[in-house]
Amino acid sequence: MTHEISRRTALSLGASSLAASAFAPAPSFAQRIAPPSSAPVSITYYNYNLASAGIGSEATKELIAEFTAPQPNIKVEGVPVSSGQILARVQADLVAGRTPDVAQLVFSDLDFVVRNLGVKPMTDIVPPEEWAAHTGGMVPAGLNLGALDGKVYGLAYVFSTPVLFYNATLFKQAGLDPDMPPATWAAVKEAALKLRAATAKNGVYPGVYSEFDWLLQGLFLSNGGRALSEDRRRVTFGESGAVGAIEMLRDLVKSGAHAKLAESESGDAFMSGNLGMILTTSVYQRAFLNAAKDKFELRAAKMPSFGDKPARPTNSGSALFILSKDPVKQRAAWELVKYMTSKRGYTVITSKIGYLPLRLDIVDDPQYLGAWTRENPMVRPNLEQLTRLNQWVAFPGSNYRQIARIQIAAVNEAVFGDGDIAKIMREAQERAQALMPRA
Repeated sequence: MTHEISRRTALSLGASSLAASAFAPAPSFAQRIAPPSSAPVSITYYNYNLASAGIGSEATKELIAEFTAPQPNIKVEGVPVSSGQILARVQADLVAGRTPDVAQLVFSDLDFVVRNLGVKPMTDIVPPEEWAAHTGGMVPAGLNLGALDGKVYGLAYVFSTPVLFYNATLFKQAGLDPDMPPATWAAVKEAALKLRAATAKNGVYPGVYSEFDWLLQGLFLSNGGRALSEDRRRVTFGESGAVGAIEMLRDLVKSGAHAKLAESESGDAFMSGNLGMILTTSVYQRAFLNAAKDKFELRAAKMPSFGDKPARPTNSGSALFILSKDPVKQRAAWELVKYMTSKRGYTVITSKIGYLPLRLDIVDDPQYLGAWTRENPMVRPNLEQLTRLNQWVAFPGSNYRQIARIQIAAVNEAVFGDGDIAKIMREAQERAQALMPRA
């Protein structure tokens, strides 16, 4: 308990320090949002959870309703758009003169959003005392997820870190100790092979093969590699650290430890009890729990490491951006963003959607997530990783999505093919580099 309290205190102080000193000074008040007012105002809120069936949509509607109930002067029009289409919709509406006031955009779009959509840093439009008051207590690494060049443009909203879910029932059948889940990739391979031999089920599926490369970036970082250089000028997924991580994946495939499944099949295979382990987002926890009920025991562990190298988990998800240029609408938008990322907001987001809270002080608080956390202890490995969170880095320039496609196509060829891994990744890196912005 003492350790937990000291960790929270450190995080709170760290967040306050980050808010106060890490970002550039804001401009004059005339350039910021308007002061609070009782005048009626209507804002649009582009949100991809609203476009999802079930709890994501309902939980978001619940938060919007809670926000507007005590302040009828602010009307919020929720605009549901799928995550794959929301950036295109925002761009189209900006061109048509229908500027969204608040938009939920994926972190991999961050560079493009900042350079092309005219988004101002929140730290420039929000008075510093309000910014400090709202962000105090947030996990510093999480607060940085929507930052570029030292300024926060988007406030982290729904996100997670990689979780190794595993079927404890299959572990027992294979003679493995479910209380000692594999902590390294070498141990994952060993456990997967034992699972396969003893149960005839699939061993492990690392969910790193999507164009949304947040988890892949974490894998690279954990082995000392990167997808993009720190100065953001070079793609680096063909260099030794990243290549070594891909070599590990191919070894899993060649050994038989890696399940022979498509990305789209992996979740169903795990939920049906035909897959022992899966590395994926925590968002699937509720679905996995529902599927496992009365069938098998579901457990969760942290992202595996490469030997003694510390694992460096990255984040999935999105941030909330204020796009309006009208100071009155900006004020209403900021009030909405504050509520969505408040203690209450993250309580709903975590307990009803499955993402992580940016505020660790609510985890054991009975007013917020205390009871839910006790009933859902599997969230704790993911929460612990928040203190070691690394930013999902967005490729720069207008060709960023094409660069991501080149990267993942090369990874798939290298992992599941027989060619020289270093050569495949180096040649892909060269093609991707040609698409990078010129310095």
